[in-house]
Amino acid sequence: MNAPSSAAAASGVAATATGIAAATADASATANASATPQAASAGLARFAAQLRFEDIPEAVVRRAEDLFVDWFGSALAGKGARPVETIARFFESMGPAGGPSEILIHRRTSSPMMAAAVNAASSHFAEQDDVHNGSVFHPAAVVFPPALAAAQALGRSGAELLCAAVVGYEVGIRVGEFLGRSHYKVFHTTGTAGTLAAAAAVGSLLHLSPEAMRHAFGSAGTQAAGLWEFLRDAADSKQLHTAHASAAGLTAAYLAADGLTGAQRILEGERGMAAGMSSDADEARLLDRLGERWALAETSFKFHASCRHTHPAADALLAAMRTNGLRADDIESVVARVHQGAIDVLGPVVDPQTVHQAKFSMGTVLGLAATKGSASLADFDADWRAPEVVAFRDRVRMQLDAEVDRAYPQRWIGKVEVRTRDGRVVEARVDEPKGDPGNTLSPQEVDDKALRLAQYRDAATAQETREAIRRIRSLARASAAGFLLPTKER
Repeated sequence: MNAPSSAAAASGVAATATGIAAATADASATANASATPQAASAGLARFAAQLRFEDIPEAVVRRAEDLFVDWFGSALAGKGARPVETIARFFESMGPAGGPSEILIHRRTSSPMMAAAVNAASSHFAEQDDVHNGSVFHPAAVVFPPALAAAQALGRSGAELLCAAVVGYEVGIRVGEFLGRSHYKVFHTTGTAGTLAAAAAVGSLLHLSPEAMRHAFGSAGTQAAGLWEFLRDAADSKQLHTAHASAAGLTAAYLAADGLTGAQRILEGERGMAAGMSSDADEARLLDRLGERWALAETSFKFHASCRHTHPAADALLAAMRTNGLRADDIESVVARVHQGAIDVLGPVVDPQTVHQAKFSMGTVLGLAATKGSASLADFDADWRAPEVVAFRDRVRMQLDAEVDRAYPQRWIGKVEVRTRDGRVVEARVDEPKGDPGNTLSPQEVDDKALRLAQYRDAATAQETREAIRRIRSLARASAAGFLLPTKER
């Protein structure tokens, strides 16, 4: 049973971008994909350094704008969150008060490094930022913060900023795919591959040569970090991962511009990232159809305000309830049939202790979906510990499903088995969760989501948000990237 597609999913821009992803996914690999080990890092660096705005298909540019708007809303939604404010206080105390780059949640300016770190932390808190399925990687939170900060500091055009974002997505996604499933079992790919994504985006804005870009990759990769252990303790490290990746990648690019050298084979070398962080690395992924397959267009938007691993089951449960006229009280138990990655990440969260940890609890997410009809930011804030949600949570369990696991991570299938109190067994299936390229959000839905997120913590007024969205959607024609919001220093 498929989740209902958005009514606007067939709109011209969204449909075209989705078509690019679908068409290139079936294309045969080019000669680049079989490059020698010595050529992999060099080939990826060459692509990152040489891509120009005019090389990017218009539909991919339009999708990049959608993703930028989506990220902007997520960044504003992090305002006031304790971990975000703690990270922000530290970085703001380390940087200049006043600078060329904006810190969105506080309407202040600072150095590019400090602004990138704070904006990256804030955009990864609400669990509403985008995700690329095949790499299990959240590109926006580690690409847009350093790219925006550097573009503002360097006075780059809007087209250059968009090009840098595309470069960051294409590099980061391929590094995540290269590192594979074994990497994600222990490492938070957004923190690790994110350093390379940030370095690539900023390196593009700095106009690094292919050789210098390769050095930037080396310096970024040697700083790659992010472990999943924090989730067991409801610790705050997840936002630190994105802050560090953005700042470290930006640092690596600026240092390379000034002549600092880095490892030439940081990804595939004998003591590189794959050697230390993966047991199933696939080098062909690094150069997979560069310039033909646009991985950015494969990126999904988040619909529910929770870990993406919960979304397929949540959509399947809602479909089962809708089709069979079920209420939460009618349900005796739910089995969510999932891939191993979901068990690895969500399995330790049995009794969540914070609202953020609850977003990594399959039972809590399904409990909210069943009792409230959604799992939004407001639902989590108000009801993640409500008695009816906790009671439903305890009636949910996950089970590894062979078909779902084989399809993952390229496809995130949702399956549930629902047992009702009157003895029925109902099954439901969703092949493309809401927000995936085949079931995407239209540009208007993306704008509406950003407006909701901006107002969630009163980070921006509706008028300010609409004006920022207008600026983002006109970047391709802007002579300078500029600021998105009014700041206290201006």
